Amino acid sequence: MSLVIIGSVAFDTIETPAGKKERIVGGSATYAALAASFFTRPGVVSVVGRDFPRSMIAALREKGLDLRGLRVKAGKTFHWHGIYSQDTNIRTTLKTEMNVLADYRPVLPEPYRLADILFLSNLDPEVHPYVLQQMKKKPILAMDTIRYWIENKPEALLEAIQQVDILFVNDEECRLIAREFNLIKAGRSLKNSGPRFIIVKKGEHGALVFGKNFVFSVVAHPCEDVIDPTGAGDAFAGSFLGYLDSRGKFGQREIRKAAVYGNLVASLVIEDFGLAGLLKATQLDLVERYRNFKKLVYF
Repeated sequence: MSLVIIGSVAFDTIETPAGKKERIVGGSATYAALAASFFTRPGVVSVVGRDFPRSMIAALREKGLDLRGLRVKAGKTFHWHGIYSQDTNIRTTLKTEMNVLADYRPVLPEPYRLADILFLSNLDPEVHPYVLQQMKKKPILAMDTIRYWIENKPEALLEAIQQVDILFVNDEECRLIAREFNLIKAGRSLKNSGPRFIIVKKGEHGALVFGKNFVFSVVAHPCEDVIDPTGAGDAFAGSFLGYLDSRGKFGQREIRKAAVYGNLVASLVIEDFGLAGLLKATQLDLVERYRNFKKLVYF
């Protein structure tokens, strides 16, 4: 199978109780693709400015990312600046500079148009049709979103949700879209709107999976030192889809296990700033984390 991820490759300035890092590499597609690379070789579609370090492009290729869809354009790379409170589930955006991402229209290289799984990561829902018309076959379609699209383009977002197979949302987004506070009711409501699976990411509390006639809950991997939660949700989605891509199956068993791996890879992210946790982690690290997790949830 094959996985293609469309999203941002960016610079992040991050402030957490553990410290501050300025203009480190991040972006939804970067986190998702690095996470997926534990299981498969994902293709990335995005745009960066000429200020983006070539050394990082080389490092991403070394980790197994297919970057034929990454465009370098005159101008500056997308930049996000956020600050986290002591409760790292709460963050405030201080600055968003769209730069080269402002008028970007994703163009898929020819090989990507035959992808088996297509992930639209935090993409403007009005751009979805433009992307999908480039596909030469119908992929397993996954997407996630952000509060900005929920509040500013609700009609386009709901139309996009009806087209996808897998929807990733966090608990706040789930409640906002469904207009229902109870998370179980909200998840079921979104499930009935069209997607085959709804994945509700709950941060330090794990995740909920809503499928046909089942709800699956997975706890988060325990972490004593949360350094930086930026990108953890993107890594969850990327590893979830990367695992499915490696299995070549789409049944309930694979979906449940994908959620477990999603949590485990996300836990690698939060233990360091930016991409550092994903870049230094090995397959053996993930295997060891999986073994420990099995002991944690066995009863």
